[in-house]
Amino acid sequence: MDIRVGIGYDVHQLQEGYVFTLGGIVLNHSKGVVGHSDADVLIHAICDALLGAANLGDIGTHFPDNDAAYKGIDSKILLADVVQLINDKGYKISNIDSTVCLQLPKIKPHIPLMRSTIAKVMQLDESRVSIKATTTEKLGFVGREEGVSCYATALVIKKL
Repeated sequence: MDIRVGIGYDVHQLQEGYVFTLGGIVLNHSKGVVGHSDADVLIHAICDALLGAANLGDIGTHFPDNDAAYKGIDSKILLADVVQLINDKGYKISNIDSTVCLQLPKIKPHIPLMRSTIAKVMQLDESRVSIKATTTEKLGFVGREEGVSCYATALVIKKL
């Protein structure tokens, strides 16, 4: 059996006047995420974890931020494409574990919807998608509410 693990990390700036997309849903907040796509740090970190586990490079390799085709794109589309790449390489996704680092807004009430949204895109049972959240106790760019970051780990198993 061929079992592989990958880790992903993403960070985006927060600014007023932008939409805040996280985990495939839009959150109501005074600031939003800045990026070439919809800047969904959770989905981007998951994509990188999956790509890393299958030794397929990173999200920027597959969806470059200087390509107009990805300007404003819904990150759920990118995730679906990554899942297809993983499947095409003969892997089955076992599970995802992620941690969002964000001072505000508090996302705990939104985690069930994020989990179900991501699980649906990935064609996984929700029990295989873990989303946790933490603050940085007001330290650093996250604590100053200048940005949001996310870590994700993916486990994939080679289909036999």
